[in-house]
Amino acid sequence: MKETALVIMAAGIGSRFGGGIKQLEPMGPGGEIIMDYSIHDALEAGFNKIVFIIRKDLEKDFREIIGRRIEKIAPVEYVFQEIEKLPEGYSVPEGRKKPWGTGHAVLMVKDLVKEPFLVINADDYYGKEGFRKLHDYMVGEMDTESGVYDICMGGFILANTLSEHGAVTRGVCQMNEDGTLKNVEETYDIQLKDGRVHAADVDGNPVTVSLDQHVSMNMWGLPPRFLEELEKGFPDFLDNIREGDLKAEYLLPSIIGRLVKSGRARVRVLETKDKWFGVTYKEDKEAVVAAFRKLIADGVYKEYLYD
Repeated sequence: MKETALVIMAAGIGSRFGGGIKQLEPMGPGGEIIMDYSIHDALEAGFNKIVFIIRKDLEKDFREIIGRRIEKIAPVEYVFQEIEKLPEGYSVPEGRKKPWGTGHAVLMVKDLVKEPFLVINADDYYGKEGFRKLHDYMVGEMDTESGVYDICMGGFILANTLSEHGAVTRGVCQMNEDGTLKNVEETYDIQLKDGRVHAADVDGNPVTVSLDQHVSMNMWGLPPRFLEELEKGFPDFLDNIREGDLKAEYLLPSIIGRLVKSGRARVRVLETKDKWFGVTYKEDKEAVVAAFRKLIADGVYKEYLYD
């Protein structure tokens, strides 16, 4: 069996959640958190190793709330994303509190992950279809030795990823005719108002998006060599931060988008029609709990996931 790892990004501060650690909020009837369902679906699809990217101060809670029970069913590793983990010769700018972003988070697994790996967010529910499609591509089609990075991505439908409680940020995709990614643009303040979808670019200017467009939800299937690319590119990112910018992030969609534009990466977009849901805002929790109840009632999951 080909080795594949599931890498879960769970170091986010969760400031919009209104306090507390949103990744560890119970959502299922047995106290399951969103990660439980993602790990269940990933193992069912064939992934055979779990890597948590967390903050050091979350380690005790993670091990108690989820790590120990997952360790009983799969190999588990932990790595820590800390703001101080920078290349030699660099230091954290005075006043910087924000983590360095998803690219920096994934870079933390470089010494642990030697196999194709799937990256997901801890506080997102992706559904089963994406895990199956990406795993099948990673073990059956991915070329891990090619000079062009062979990447796959869960392509969610924008309409299936919105929150009823506020604006969201999504990586909005433009596609080539052959189903590969042409471009992905980080797009902000996406929400429905008066039956129309509104969105903005990084500078706050209005942009046009449609509800049927594919979006990236940070569900990326990556060859292990990609970690070398992250390591090489991080100093360049740090060197080009504008003076006084304390919030700039090294983001996977932006990194992959640049590689696609330069011809150094090819991204197969694997469409999933599953409805994404997650906890961006405190008010989202009730809807997420209700969504899991419905999935259980529909027979997608057992009432108690680990019985």
